[in-house]
Amino acid sequence: MSLATDRVYQGDCVQLLRDVDERSVDLVFADPPFNIGYDYDVYDDRREADDYLAWSRTWIEAVKRVLKPDGAFWLAIGDDFAAELKVLCTRDLGFHCRSWVVWFYTFGVHCKNKFTRSHTHLFHFVKDPKKVTFNSLDVRVPSARELVYGDKRADPHGRVPDDTWMISPALPPDVPTKDGFILRPQDIPERFPPHSDTWFFSRVAGTFNERRGWHGCQMPEQLLGRIIRACSDEGDLVLDPFAGSGTTLAAAKKLNRRFLGFELSEEYARNVETRLASIQSGDALTGPENAVASAPRTPNGRVLERTGQPVKRPAQTHAAGNGSLSGRSTTFDHELGGVIAKAFEASHCGYSADRVLADPSLDDRFIENCRRFGMPGEPKDWNHLLLNVRKRGGLAGIPTTRADSLARAALDPFIFASEIAWHGVTRTHACTLDDILCNPVLACEFDHLASRIAPGHTPFEYRWGALSVRKEASKGAELLKRVTFRLPRPAFGLRDHDGLPCAPGSYVILLEEVPFFVGATESLRDCPFFDPARVLAAYETIGGASASESAFTIRVPVFSLESNRTSVPWRAARRAKLLSRFNPSANLPFPQHAA
Repeated sequence: MSLATDRVYQGDCVQLLRDVDERSVDLVFADPPFNIGYDYDVYDDRREADDYLAWSRTWIEAVKRVLKPDGAFWLAIGDDFAAELKVLCTRDLGFHCRSWVVWFYTFGVHCKNKFTRSHTHLFHFVKDPKKVTFNSLDVRVPSARELVYGDKRADPHGRVPDDTWMISPALPPDVPTKDGFILRPQDIPERFPPHSDTWFFSRVAGTFNERRGWHGCQMPEQLLGRIIRACSDEGDLVLDPFAGSGTTLAAAKKLNRRFLGFELSEEYARNVETRLASIQSGDALTGPENAVASAPRTPNGRVLERTGQPVKRPAQTHAAGNGSLSGRSTTFDHELGGVIAKAFEASHCGYSADRVLADPSLDDRFIENCRRFGMPGEPKDWNHLLLNVRKRGGLAGIPTTRADSLARAALDPFIFASEIAWHGVTRTHACTLDDILCNPVLACEFDHLASRIAPGHTPFEYRWGALSVRKEASKGAELLKRVTFRLPRPAFGLRDHDGLPCAPGSYVILLEEVPFFVGATESLRDCPFFDPARVLAAYETIGGASASESAFTIRVPVFSLESNRTSVPWRAARRAKLLSRFNPSANLPFPQHAA
């Protein structure tokens, strides 16, 4: 590359892009002029439409040339030309659009004769949809469990942002409104959750400490940080052909990426260089990472009465049925728990809360009763609250008269599928088993994966199998150190295990000598999971590429006489020992069992 990295160059971006090596850039973020008449110091933002589109084609073609085959191109653009540029990029220039994100911002420029503009379009383009960089762990956002419920069990890594449009529930009584619409988005966080494709970041207004005075079109560092973390790795090259205030380059430097910027204005380029010289790699990004969590809600802030004097608005509680589960007070939780208990009592048919969540017919009854009793929120909220109410003892007065467990022999045909499906959903959504059972969408995905591995069973059976795996994993910890075993030869093939005994036992399935799955069965000779089709389906479920059934072998551990006892704690200890020893890829990680 003829241009040195980690600096900004002054000049026309199309000419400068010619000096960048072909296929050398990992990520391009472009925030070009929107052609809306903005007053730049040297650029004319009032081109004829055809001229603007022709110019856009020229620089985007140049971007495509320098982008690596697995690189990402993000384009920020306003309403006026969003549709035309998307068509230009996809149909004419061959890019693939992975996401169409909407950046919603506060502090939009006020308009008197039309609705105030408060969003920008962010297109995520790639050259090859099969070759992309997307670091999901680097862009996770707080989950509803953390933000809404304050649950200590929330995954500290959060969840991957999704592309689902969210519709807000009915507004609580303490949310200030005008003609039914909220005045401030943080008053109803569900309207702009950080995991949706409408991103809520405040615009960098003139009074903000983050604001650079020389440039009026400045994006927040946290927004650029999300894109850079997701679509590049440390040491990758990030290019911004319209450097402007230098935010892309500053965020890239702070996140330990190489960077390259072009800026038509000599003054802007000089100011960007000064900005970059003032920061170091590893510095924290400026601004709040989560605007919903950081911005105060209106009822908890200061408002002006007609006298013009600021006063404190008293906090209000939500009554059940108002349609929102956010911002609840202790009183509201107590009332809500009572409604949940009432719905459970009318639905459980004598079974436990676990059985209600695992059995779709019972859960449907519970959800319908929640609706009938005016519960706010949605089914996954109500199912989670059922677990919370039980944990607080709110179901203690409701008798459970029917046993809801299945015998170990009854679990044998599908329990392996339950664990592998649990693992598969967890890998994709970074969720817990409770999340799967409480969320109808995740539960259906779990059922589908389990049925691919062990077809012919009911959703209740698959779900109860996963609960049984978790319940048994909590036993046997005190016996773990007393378990010893050896792994004798021979190894058996999936179609050649007639030499195994018709007796209960544990087994290890290996893929080319790499541990794949640890399980237990009531009959080693007749184990349902030794069917090659089921093993290959399980391998695909956890993301395996391709494998032949002949590559899988079965090994049967021989345990010491003491640790070969038949009680549940000893069985759990044997399983834990094998998991900790082999760390097989298709089982849930051993610490998750032990937790």
